[in-house]
Amino acid sequence: MKFGPVPVREAEGAILAHSTQAGKARLKKGLRLDADSISQLVESDVQEVIVARLDDGDIDENSAAGRIAAAFGGIGIEAKAPATGRVNLHATDSGLFRADKSLIDAFNSIDPAITYACLNDRTVVAEGDMVATIKIIPLAVAGASVERAEELIAEQTFSQVRPFTLRKVGYVATTLPTLKSKVMEKTRELTASRLAAYGSEITASLESPHETAALAKALAEIAPASEMIIIFGASAVTDADDVIPAAIRQAGGAVERVGMPVDPGNLLVVGEIDGKPVIGAPGCARSPKENGFDWVLARIMAGETPSHDDIAAMGVGGLLMEIPTRPQPRVQQEAAPSKGVGIVLMAAGRSSRMGDGAGHKLLAEFDGEPLVRRMAERALASRAESLVAVTGYRGEDIAAVLEGLDVTLAENPDYASGMASSLKVGVTALGDELSGIMILLGDMPKLEAAHIDLLLGAFEENDGEAIIRAADGDHRGNPVILPARLVPEIMKLEGDVGARALIEQSSLPVIDIDIGPAARIDVDTPEAVRAAGGRIEGA
Repeated sequence: MKFGPVPVREAEGAILAHSTQAGKARLKKGLRLDADSISQLVESDVQEVIVARLDDGDIDENSAAGRIAAAFGGIGIEAKAPATGRVNLHATDSGLFRADKSLIDAFNSIDPAITYACLNDRTVVAEGDMVATIKIIPLAVAGASVERAEELIAEQTFSQVRPFTLRKVGYVATTLPTLKSKVMEKTRELTASRLAAYGSEITASLESPHETAALAKALAEIAPASEMIIIFGASAVTDADDVIPAAIRQAGGAVERVGMPVDPGNLLVVGEIDGKPVIGAPGCARSPKENGFDWVLARIMAGETPSHDDIAAMGVGGLLMEIPTRPQPRVQQEAAPSKGVGIVLMAAGRSSRMGDGAGHKLLAEFDGEPLVRRMAERALASRAESLVAVTGYRGEDIAAVLEGLDVTLAENPDYASGMASSLKVGVTALGDELSGIMILLGDMPKLEAAHIDLLLGAFEENDGEAIIRAADGDHRGNPVILPARLVPEIMKLEGDVGARALIEQSSLPVIDIDIGPAARIDVDTPEAVRAAGGRIEGA
């Protein structure tokens, strides 16, 4: 092919390289110039045009694209009509798009003029979605290159759409006293919605105590009526012999793999019972956000059975979201903003239950140190990212005893309106570069930095997608960690309302972490201060 400018009167039979105005008419790129179009250009006083002239054996862009598309043998994919050297390929059904990178790379090495671009391998597509495109770059291409491309694209399956298989899904959820029924209901509803996208549904559902024998019994009961099984555990899997994998084996099945290199989604279990796939869902699958569970579910629905090696190969591209609160943070540029869990130390209240003349409970001394300073020091000794102390009543005195500590003071002039205003002031002062907010009451003298770290660890293990609450056995307590996604709800609170209202209304899982009596010992009265080993201010 020869390309370049030529006088208009010598351009008949050539292909116009750029759209050109000819009087009121616009001659489009790719037009084969004939006598009429030449006359239009001459009459419009166009002297020269840029054209392509085909050599013997050359094929124009649309013919080349059409021939290659006609040779394409992808299952579940159809080619549209060629235009401007391009043929788009579309899915004929909903399914899992598969692409062979080595074959596509070889195809794209034939001639730079011939290209094949497609979606990532194992992308979920709907009927009619464009999955690939064949594009001829110049206006014409050598016939020999087209022939080689036709041969390669016809010989092997470059790409295909594997349709989803409709399945009857058995659903088993384990229970613990700390897992709220509302969370379990929301999880089942979300799972049903996920399955509906593949044309499948939950046809059998059971609940079981979070114990190996009980779960194994439930699995054996539900397996005969199911074509696959999904298990949601009330507690995360921590070992290959933990409840979910052990129950699969005890029910007569086999475990292919525990854990996957996709984040979020690490704590996933894959196995089978009677040849039917079984997925032990990670905690993050309680959220609608994409996670490793979605990757494995899509493969199974498309008729694939992910093996140990298949899952091991998911690491590249498996970082689906940044979890900044990991114990070993990922490499960050020094200038990048800090992220993590911030603590709001609630120190604005009026201490009204102390009575007249008894002093401020947060200024009571424990081991010779004001309680509010003791709380701030323990917060700072933890792995939390930052600390904000909200002041109000006797704010100057509180600020004075916190002097010298790495704590941000945030004054709440409206502290008398109740806890909600102080909470909103604290959250605002922390900023928006956090994955979670810990609400720390200022009057819990037995709380240690180790307790705070235990709660932070649970928040990290649940990928920042669960509410973490301290507990003393079966009794709920404080502190509480709220995922950052709840900040908009925090900012709507009014009056003397705190985290409890959010916890009760949220659909997020609530995980209670037993830290012992420290979760419930607060000092609202003079008697409580003395019982906890403190000395009342001024006494």
